[in-house]
Amino acid sequence: MLEFIDTHAHLYDAQFKKDRKNIIENAISEGVNKFFLPNIDTKTIEGMYELENQYPENCFALMGLHPCSVKADFEKELAIMEKHLSERKFVAIGEIGTDLHWDKTFWEQQKEAFTIQIQWAKKYKIPIIIHCRASFEETVELVSPHAGEDLRGVFHCFGGSENSAKTIMELGFYMGIGGVVTYKKSGLDNVLPNVPLEYLVLETDSPYLSPVPHRGQRNESSYIPIIAQKLADIKGVSLEEISERTTENALKLFQMN
Repeated sequence: MLEFIDTHAHLYDAQFKKDRKNIIENAISEGVNKFFLPNIDTKTIEGMYELENQYPENCFALMGLHPCSVKADFEKELAIMEKHLSERKFVAIGEIGTDLHWDKTFWEQQKEAFTIQIQWAKKYKIPIIIHCRASFEETVELVSPHAGEDLRGVFHCFGGSENSAKTIMELGFYMGIGGVVTYKKSGLDNVLPNVPLEYLVLETDSPYLSPVPHRGQRNESSYIPIIAQKLADIKGVSLEEISERTTENALKLFQMN
C-alpha cells in the first residue's frame, strides 16, 4: 500500500467528536499513517495531547497561536504556549501567520505575535506552519528577514500564483497542497506544473476545505489520496511518485527521516 502523510489536520476539532476514532482509523487504512496537528489557541492544546497519547505513532502536536485567535490579550496566550514549548519537544510551531480576510482589528498584534513565534522556531530549531489569507505579501515581508538555514516551514493551503510559488521557493519553504487543488477555478493546474515536487507536501486542513467530490462536506484525512491523485495528474507523474516524494519531504521537514 502507498504511504501518505497529512501535514495539516485539526483532528481534535469538535466536528470529529462523535467519530474521531473511525476517522483516524479510516485514514490509516487508506495509507495515511501520520497526522500533524496544528494548534489554534490555548483551548485546543488538551485535545491535541489526547490524540498524541492515543496514537503516539501517528499523531504529532504542533504549538502556536493562529492569527485569527490573536486578540488584545495575545501575550497571555503566547506565555502559556511558550511554557509548553519549554517543557516538551514539538515538531513545529504552528499554525501561525497573518490573516486580513476575516478581521483587521488586531493586525498590529498579529504581526507581533507572528514575529515572536518565528523566533521560537529559530530557538528550538523547528519549522513553522504558516497561515496567510489575503496577506501573502505582508507575510513574506515578515518572514524574509528571518529566512535562511535556521528557518524553514510550509505555506499552508497554497493556492497562489506562479510568482507566489517562486517567492516561497526562494525562501526555501514548502507549499502545502490540499483540497483546493481539485477545485476548477483554483488555477493550480496552471501553477503546479512549474513547481518541482521537492517543494510540495500534502495536507487536508480537515475538517475544512474538502476536495472534490466531497466539497462542502466535512474534510477527512482519508481524502489525502484524492488530493495526491489530482496532483499526480497535474504533474504528469504516477501516484506512487507523489506518495514517495511528498512523504520524503514531510519527514525531512519535521526532522523525522
